[in-house]
Amino acid sequence: MSYGDPNNPYGNPQGQPQQPGYGYPAAPPVQQPYGGAPMTVMPGKVNAARVMLWVIVALQVIGVGLFTFSAVAVNKAKHDNSVPGLADYPVGVLWAIVVLALAWLVWAVVLATKFSSGGNNLRVTTLVFGILTAVLGVYPFLVVVGIFHIVMGILIACFVGGADGKAWFGRPRY
Repeated sequence: MSYGDPNNPYGNPQGQPQQPGYGYPAAPPVQQPYGGAPMTVMPGKVNAARVMLWVIVALQVIGVGLFTFSAVAVNKAKHDNSVPGLADYPVGVLWAIVVLALAWLVWAVVLATKFSSGGNNLRVTTLVFGILTAVLGVYPFLVVVGIFHIVMGILIACFVGGADGKAWFGRPRY
């Protein structure tokens, strides 16, 4: 059956002018995230980024504990002369790593707790955090924890930097 066939049930009835669109109704306008009511539910990808921040916090707690234990153990072994190879080992480097890991932990906690109320500045800061986490995760790449940091850093940056992140952090707040 062709469009001009009088027996075609999908064609225009005889005697009426042909309308564009073949009789399908027009689609309703797409609701933009900035129009109308503000977003009240965090998009899934943004929520996943927040969960990954909490996973990084847990990994940092483990890291801070391990580095603190290592610094104390090396310092004790150094003073007891039980391991002669540790005499020249700089314990201050381990303590500096503890401070860095603790600062990273605090930064991740602050970002994760501000996701519900933060604006575009929090989005940019989280992007920087994700990128730096991925870059710094390359150093201990041979360790599984480094691979986790690389993957989570990239995913956090992608999820927060995407359209859902832009819509969530750029939403109007009343």
